Amino acid sequence: MTPDHPRDRIVNAAMDLFWRHGYGATSLSQIREAAGVQGGSLYHFFKSKEQLLEAVLDAYLEQMEAVLIQPIVERHDDPIERIFALLDGYRQLLAGAGTALGCPIGDLALESGAEPAAVGEKIAANFAAWRGWVRRWLEEAGARLPGDLDRDGLATLVLTVMEGGVMQARAHHSLVPFDASVAQLRDYINRLLAEAPPARRRTRMRRAQPRRG
Repeated sequence: MTPDHPRDRIVNAAMDLFWRHGYGATSLSQIREAAGVQGGSLYHFFKSKEQLLEAVLDAYLEQMEAVLIQPIVERHDDPIERIFALLDGYRQLLAGAGTALGCPIGDLALESGAEPAAVGEKIAANFAAWRGWVRRWLEEAGARLPGDLDRDGLATLVLTVMEGGVMQARAHHSLVPFDASVAQLRDYINRLLAEAPPARRRTRMRRAQPRRG
């Protein structure tokens, strides 16, 4: 995206306003004013509010790796810690906004259920990409986790913990439910990690035994 281009200014303004005030509560005139464009410019690029919402969802998906994932990869070598750094990023969003703001995609998913199917598909694509990164990190953990672990299922659980923790934190105006949810996930993953090392030790012991005969 190019911040100075009118279309991108409109999309960026919509992203911010949808996140802060909700999709339904945000008008096109508010977006136009925030973007600093004329009404004709807005309608030149987007024929409807729904079309603008689709562009917002496309932008979230396009920016996910650079904005959300890459900084975590650069800070953490351990793939398991990358997962918890991702969750901590959402905690920081909650803390910074006094639990008033949460996951922008989750909010749009809850609010836009009656929107066209294309919107639902784009929301699902964002969630799938998020889960895909968690799944990738679980794969990178390799033999540290049990071999029969359903990594797809665990990646889905991580997303559910995040979204559910955000919703409860906002409902209770407290980070306690979010922290409790992440702590339980951490405990579960620690238990999974504890299952694998003995098998690795036995493998190394077998390899260390001299050949006979």
